[in-house]
Amino acid sequence: MSAPAFHLALPVDDLDAARRFYTGLLGCAEGRSAPRWVDFDFFGHQLSVHLAEGAGEEARNAVDGDDVPVRHFGVILPWTDWVALHQRIAATGRNFLIPPRVRFEGQPGEQGTFFLRDPAGNALEFKSFQDLSRVFAR
Repeated sequence: MSAPAFHLALPVDDLDAARRFYTGLLGCAEGRSAPRWVDFDFFGHQLSVHLAEGAGEEARNAVDGDDVPVRHFGVILPWTDWVALHQRIAATGRNFLIPPRVRFEGQPGEQGTFFLRDPAGNALEFKSFQDLSRVFAR
């Protein structure tokens, strides 16, 4: 049996821009849709974007020297996939919210991480661990 997949719904203000970002930049397949929402296969998980008014001001926390948006979501990728994705995104000239780097270096939770914003301003984190058994290490 495979691991359970999550479902997450996010507000967006432009479905066409969301389609370009999630399918074009990130390579996510589009699933079902209606005039006010679209589902994407977000690395094996169901992501639904819905037309909605924007959220308010964003809370942030300091995490290992980065100013991380508290409200964010993302995916943990195999290391080679993580490197390939950040290189592909960098090649487009797109700005990272937080550029790719190794966080918590030499500690149990050492991980590669970078953040992007989708066209509606939602923050996404893409991370990877050289050793996936360390994902929940203290």
